[in-house]
Amino acid sequence: MSNVSGAVKSIQDIMRKDVGVDGDAQRISQMVWMIFLKIYDDREEELELTEDNYLSPIPEKYRWRNWAQNREGITGDALMAFIDRLFSVLKTDLPTNGEVGRRAQVIRDVFEDTYNYMKSGTLMRQVVNKINDIDFNSTADCHTFGAIYEQILRDLQSAGNAGEFYTPRAVTRFIIDRLAPKLGETVLDPACGTGGFLACAIDHKRRFVKSPDDEARLQASIRGVEKKALPHMLCVTNMILHGIDTPGRIRHGNTLEKPYRDYGERERVPVIATNPPFGGMEQDGIERNFPAEFRTRETADLFMALIIKLLKGQGRAGVVLPDGFLFGEGVKTNLKRKLIEECDLHTIVRLPNGVFAPYTGIKTNILFFTKGRPTKDVWFYEHPYPPGVTSYNKSKPMRVEEFDAARD
Repeated sequence: MSNVSGAVKSIQDIMRKDVGVDGDAQRISQMVWMIFLKIYDDREEELELTEDNYLSPIPEKYRWRNWAQNREGITGDALMAFIDRLFSVLKTDLPTNGEVGRRAQVIRDVFEDTYNYMKSGTLMRQVVNKINDIDFNSTADCHTFGAIYEQILRDLQSAGNAGEFYTPRAVTRFIIDRLAPKLGETVLDPACGTGGFLACAIDHKRRFVKSPDDEARLQASIRGVEKKALPHMLCVTNMILHGIDTPGRIRHGNTLEKPYRDYGERERVPVIATNPPFGGMEQDGIERNFPAEFRTRETADLFMALIIKLLKGQGRAGVVLPDGFLFGEGVKTNLKRKLIEECDLHTIVRLPNGVFAPYTGIKTNILFFTKGRPTKDVWFYEHPYPPGVTSYNKSKPMRVEEFDAARD
């Protein structure tokens, strides 16, 4: 972990010398697209060994191995001119048909809102060489990437991007364990961020994969939507590292933009696991996509209305929500009425303060519910700190074993 954060820090230090990169947010975005291409190339190396006639969606000369791998390769103005062409190819000039077209669509989606901010080809070469020092094909590849993106999210936080926070692995694991999605059941996260819930769902389901057909069912069962370009790219990278080679069902978009009434039976799913953004305000007019009784500028409430709608009959959900949802009035009252009339809200786990530190101090709860029958009894569990712990922090996060008492 320390060598990873050291690599991230030295990459950012190099970028600070570049006049084109303005501030932490641009530095992070710049680093992430470069790491994405390196990880993609590492994964392709594996696929070339395991698949007959593997075809890359990226033209040969633009693959990472052919321009970035050689430490003494192109640099200076020649490298910058090459990067301009690379971006043009990745955004507009990839194959469109068949399996290779599906792979290409993932790359197009990732690069549609991505930019190269660096102006110095010499500094760019130094960054490329640093990234080449990180081995994503080692057995610890997911952990390496996990360490990098936790570091990136911490940096994003200090860059002042509100609402970008990482759901601790203890929480995502607990929710997925409780929902226990079966191999073929679609798992949706409508505000998937960097893909923590989906990665846990993949890990959970992989135990049931016994054949290539099973693997295909797993690959087809993971769905997410993320509106911001950077978390979306991180999520796609996360999926590739978890063996979802063509994560075309991780959409770059805003779940709330489609009118509520336009979501029909086709979009309904058996399992939803999510920590929707709360406290954030949506763009003007988005609440008009919702029926009058659910109109609000509070994103968590809009997501909650949609989650109830998007669950199939007997579908199950685990949702992290702020205290405000449980105790607020107005639209929240209407939502709670709909929830307890249409769903069995069987469990509320109240999380202790500091679970999301340092990102937010807001008190949160996990709501577990099943659609298709009204609520009769709610089991309310106040999750305690473990003995000797008075708060969580970066070096002492919540651990998944702490949830043992809350399991049935």
